[in-house]
Amino acid sequence: MEIQNKVLLITGGTGSFGNAVLQRFLGTDHFKEIRIFSRDEKKQDDMRNQLKNPKLKFFIGDVRDYDSIEPATRGVDYIFHAAALKQVPSCEFFPMQAVKTNVEGTHNVIRAAGFNGVKKVICLSTDKAAYPINAMGISKAMMEKVAIAESRNLQNTIVCLTRYGNVMASRGSVIPLFINQIKSGLPLTITDPNMTRFLMSLNDAVNLVLFAFENGNQGDLFVNKAPAATIGELAKAIKELAKVENDINIIGTRHGEKLYETLCTREEMVKAEDMGDFYRIPADNRDLNYSMYFSQGEKSMAEIEDYHSHNTDRLDVDGVKALISKLAIVRKELFAEEVDEFMV
Repeated sequence: MEIQNKVLLITGGTGSFGNAVLQRFLGTDHFKEIRIFSRDEKKQDDMRNQLKNPKLKFFIGDVRDYDSIEPATRGVDYIFHAAALKQVPSCEFFPMQAVKTNVEGTHNVIRAAGFNGVKKVICLSTDKAAYPINAMGISKAMMEKVAIAESRNLQNTIVCLTRYGNVMASRGSVIPLFINQIKSGLPLTITDPNMTRFLMSLNDAVNLVLFAFENGNQGDLFVNKAPAATIGELAKAIKELAKVENDINIIGTRHGEKLYETLCTREEMVKAEDMGDFYRIPADNRDLNYSMYFSQGEKSMAEIEDYHSHNTDRLDVDGVKALISKLAIVRKELFAEEVDEFMV
């Protein structure tokens, strides 16, 4: 990254992604200041006391409140917008809360960035935004639409997006649940053993955001290619790494869950640019004068597939073990290694 002495703002910065970014950059001179914006003062205090780094500046606020996010963007060069409601069941029961944070909150961040001349905003989305069937995915799909629409009207601020799958061992994900169940001597609970999910590390998520940061044009959406595995194979891999014989209980799918997740829809794959480890999906910049485009249309989609967790590279149990054995939580909780609390 050919940047130096810049100011970075991370919304939702006390979460898993924010901690991974800090691990990557606090020891470099890329950013002279990193601002952490979130609504949780306890997590901010924990981070402040743990890291004790003068580069870190903390802002209490909520992306839902424009008057709290706008001052935090003053003097900022770049924004990684990670603040969101992410839990599928909670969003399913409280969909308007998902709308307020994921849709209206993103609008506030982009408005404030444009007002204060931020150079680039990277908005983080999820595979659940592709062909969404649950409130969380629908709110994130609308977030993507809002970000792309706003990008069309900005001259000096670039807005682009990333979309990635399940981040292994992030807060609220299944790997910490399995580990807690193993340590408590309980059965591992899985919804459907044939359900597949992309497997990404936090470092993969950071790499995707940085790739978008370096290569993103106005309205671009970036997706990284990732392996996947079934939930059944993931549970078996955890058991084998822990060397335990806990039972596996199948409890059925939760509200709003899919059998597999899609990272790129068929409609997006028509125009996607293959960039090696990533896909770039450029913004659709046609305007409301639809009659101009009737004679041209899009390329045929008949031979194109979605890019999803059923047709990506699939890992077997040994492959899953090799991947997850690198995770800090696995090394700490299952291998009894000394691991820094903020290591990813």
